[in-house]
Formats: sequence, C-alpha cells, structure tokens
Amino acid sequence: MAKPKSILVLNGPNLNMLGVRQPELYGRESLDDIGRACAARGKALGLAVDFRQSNHEGELVTWIQQARGRAAGIVINPAAYGHTSVALLDALLLAELPVIEVHLSNIHRREAFRHQTYVSQAATGVICGLGPQGYLLALDAMANLVNPKKARA
Repeated sequence: MAKPKSILVLNGPNLNMLGVRQPELYGRESLDDIGRACAARGKALGLAVDFRQSNHEGELVTWIQQARGRAAGIVINPAAYGHTSVALLDALLLAELPVIEVHLSNIHRREAFRHQTYVSQAATGVICGLGPQGYLLALDAMANLVNPKKARA
C-alpha cells in the first residue's frame, strides 16, 4: 500500500484563539476542532495532514521551506500575515508546490487592507468566507491537484 501524500496545513497568527476571538466573525470552533476535521477529511481522501499553527512569521517560513521535497502541497491560512508578508510569498514560491489559501471570513467584505494578500500571488486557489468548511474544501481540491488520476467529480 502506498504511503499517503502529505499535505501541510499552516495557520498564522491569532488563529490559536479561534472560538474565543470574535466568534461572530470567525465562528465558535477552536483550531483544534478544525485540525481534527482536517485529519478526518485527509484520511478519507488518502492524504496525511500535517496541521500546524504559529504566531511567528519566521517559523511559518521555515515550515514552508521544509515542505519543499517532502510535502505534496500546502494549505495555508496566513491570517494577517497574508496582507503583510513578502517573506511568506517568497517561501511559497520557493517551495514549488500547489498552494491553497484559506480565510475563515470573506476578506473582500472587510476592511480595504484585507482585500488583497501576498499569499494569493503564490496560490493555485483561494477559498474565503466559508468558515471552517473552507479547510475541508481546500483538502478536497488539494486531493484533486496531487492525485489527478483519482480526481473526484
């Protein structure tokens, strides 16, 4: 039996406070809840999900660099770093992997500075505004990207 392809799921600053931080905007589920749902969806899709969070930009950059040659793809919710970090963009381009950017809220219905992200420039696709379901949709899409012969309708 083939080893499942690894998908790195990264979460940026303040996402460790999900369920407590502005639940009217971000929902009541914790990041641990989302991580468990991603692990279950990954298993169903034949993917190994490596789910991580950091409030430190440099740590996220290091994890992205380490994914090069090890992971099959990256799902990333860069949170506020999406709007500020050229370093994340550069690391994602260097990784040369499919990237799906996820945001819990609809960034296009929020403050103008949130409408664009640097990460989007490296992303194969972007999902925003669907809450935690966005992560699951990102994993579905990633499964199709990394296993095109097993593409689902």
